Amino acid sequence: MGSLLAISLGASLGAILRWMLGVQLNSVFPSLPLGTLVANLLGGYLVGASLAFFAGHPSLPPEWRLFLVTGLLGGLTTFSTFSAEVVTQLMQGRWVWALSTVTVHVAGSLVMTLLGVGTINWVRQLSWTGG
Repeated sequence: MGSLLAISLGASLGAILRWMLGVQLNSVFPSLPLGTLVANLLGGYLVGASLAFFAGHPSLPPEWRLFLVTGLLGGLTTFSTFSAEVVTQLMQGRWVWALSTVTVHVAGSLVMTLLGVGTINWVRQLSWTGG
């Protein structure tokens, strides 16, 4: 039951955060909804940082990882909204925008995930060297 509660709480918070980003940012640049992009890029970075953090702390209760990665970040990031936005662009004949959106989301999320892992590894290395 603890696992289900951790995932549910995290997912609820992540979905609310994603909704807030959409409300605040999607109207800024309508051709490329920034709320969805920020949610996916931020989520990618935080997933990478979380995976590296939990790999370095295997004794933490698994509910923390379920809350953060599966719940919160799973609720924050959104493949379905991203897909709907790309399909809408395609239906409007905006092929270049659709391809650009796919490229920025996918490549950006992968780069941000790597940066998240790198950040935690860098911080861990600083703490080991005392610098």
